[in-house]
Amino acid sequence: MSKLKAFGLFWYDFIIGDDWHVAALVAAGLAVTALVVHIAGVNAWWLLPLCVVAALAWSLHRATSRKPLPGSAQGQGAGSAAR
Repeated sequence: MSKLKAFGLFWYDFIIGDDWHVAALVAAGLAVTALVVHIAGVNAWWLLPLCVVAALAWSLHRATSRKPLPGSAQGQGAGSAAR
């Protein structure tokens, strides 16, 4: 594999990672911040950290609120071991 391709794959995996939704939300936050600064002329440095915290909270909520699959290790209680 070429070094350039490996470099590109590293950055893709680093930025996109396991959840592309978070990367998309951060990119949208960057775009909205740039628009607010350039169009409205507002000092909007605080908008991007707010978007990042909201994306993190949303991602954590999605990851922790999913119901375990039937028959998975998380779905079985302590007393339901295979007999």
